[in-house]
Amino acid sequence: MITLTRLDGSHLTVNADLIEFVEATPDTIVSLTTGKKVVVLERPEAVIQAIVAYKQLIHQGPKPPQEN
Repeated sequence: MITLTRLDGSHLTVNADLIEFVEATPDTIVSLTTGKKVVVLERPEAVIQAIVAYKQLIHQGPKPPQEN
């Protein structure tokens, strides 16, 4: 999941796996596989970076327990 900012400043969390494409027209529009579209303040590059960071995090797997 990634957190983005709507034009009114409110935050929303989006399932990154549902993002089909991101476009700038000049506002950034995130299109989901569900057919919904969300206009956000972040630039397309920032959305892509958030998606990449999320994917890297989930592919790392669980962290080993820390010893006390």
